[in-house]
Amino acid sequence: MRSRAGGSMAERKRQLVAEELRDAALMLLATRGFDVVTVDDIVAAAGMSRRTFFRYFASKEDVVVRFLADLGADVVAELAARPPAEPPSVALRHALWVPLAACTDHPDHTERARVVVRLILDTPALYARSLEYQIQWRAGLTTELAARHDLDPDADPYPRMAAGMAMLAFDTVLQQWRAGDDEQRLAELTDRAFAVVAPALDGCTASSHAG
Repeated sequence: MRSRAGGSMAERKRQLVAEELRDAALMLLATRGFDVVTVDDIVAAAGMSRRTFFRYFASKEDVVVRFLADLGADVVAELAARPPAEPPSVALRHALWVPLAACTDHPDHTERARVVVRLILDTPALYARSLEYQIQWRAGLTTELAARHDLDPDADPYPRMAAGMAMLAFDTVLQQWRAGDDEQRLAELTDRAFAVVAPALDGCTASSHAG
């Protein structure tokens, strides 16, 4: 998983500690199961204290929730950075590839990330929280799409529907991610999912501008 650069030395140290706790927690939760792992297990694996854990996270569920929140912020920021003239399907595909690319930034990380994704999808409490964060991702994408295409999201259905289609494509990729899939396979799944929604994403915005 990628770390965020910048900030003071103290901030970077805090970030590194948080990332060590997060990585230890996610690995244990993925391999042993959400209900089995305790905070004591997590701090033992990370070589830290319970006090340190609770300085950064409210609970083991909070580890996953914060992970999802960070990914969503990266997605919206990536969409904002895409070239203004880029077709919406291409810009959204690149934006939503960010969290997937972060999962495959090292060969050893890919399968671990897939297991964490399965943990979220297969644990009702975590999946419910992930859906809450996907709603936030969708809202951020809606706002950015409206700004990119000079549309009023309260009057024009395109930004909200386009964001929803992009999130559906993303969720489909996660659902179809199988053991042994490498970065190339994950990219192929992403391309196929966005190829399905591209006509609507690109055609509707062209119609909006024409009108």
